[in-house]
Amino acid sequence: MMKAFSIDGPIYKFMTAISSAFLLTLCWLVGTLIGLGTTIGVSTVACCDVGLKMVEGKEGYIVRQYIQAYKKNLRQGIPLGIIALVAFYTVYLDFEIFIKIENASIFLLMWGFLSCAIFFCCFVYAFPLCARYENTLMNTIKNSFRISIRYYGRTVLMAICIVVVILAFQWNLTTMLIGLIIGPAAIVTIICGFSMPIFRKIQKQNTEDGVETYRDEDSDQ
Repeated sequence: MMKAFSIDGPIYKFMTAISSAFLLTLCWLVGTLIGLGTTIGVSTVACCDVGLKMVEGKEGYIVRQYIQAYKKNLRQGIPLGIIALVAFYTVYLDFEIFIKIENASIFLLMWGFLSCAIFFCCFVYAFPLCARYENTLMNTIKNSFRISIRYYGRTVLMAICIVVVILAFQWNLTTMLIGLIIGPAAIVTIICGFSMPIFRKIQKQNTEDGVETYRDEDSDQ
């Protein structure tokens, strides 16, 4: 019984994971609200920076790491977030038009789902890529799309996991409250959990082929 409450016990690890998720969610909310929503991209990239380290078991002081990553990614994070918001807002408008217009064409609905899938591929890996590597904004988005197509099976599974988590948090008032507390961190952890093995695999393949990879932040340490 005492072993369960020890540092290596499951209860301690669970409580540590919950507290880390809460801190990361709080950081994301504060970082987003600082710019009245315009800094959502920076905040998400910073969370992915911490999330990637958590996946590798290299996390330290979450708040300190988040602040460092936030400052480092201001230049690219802001436009990345704004572009992503505009892209998904157009998808939202497409669905709204389909719902409100009587006898709307089914092609409008199909276009909405297709656009959503394309934008998801363009941005789902873009934030962890921006957190981990130095590249131009457009190349980061292009690389996210290429990774999504190349590893389409893992990308589809990731999308399913994200949808399941979001639906689970909307089950009732209690789960909604839990979602507010740890929801963003949970989604970031899922994305980083799927992204890190892919990044490592691509780096290994590029190294074997003699292709120069983008700078790995961990290699400087």
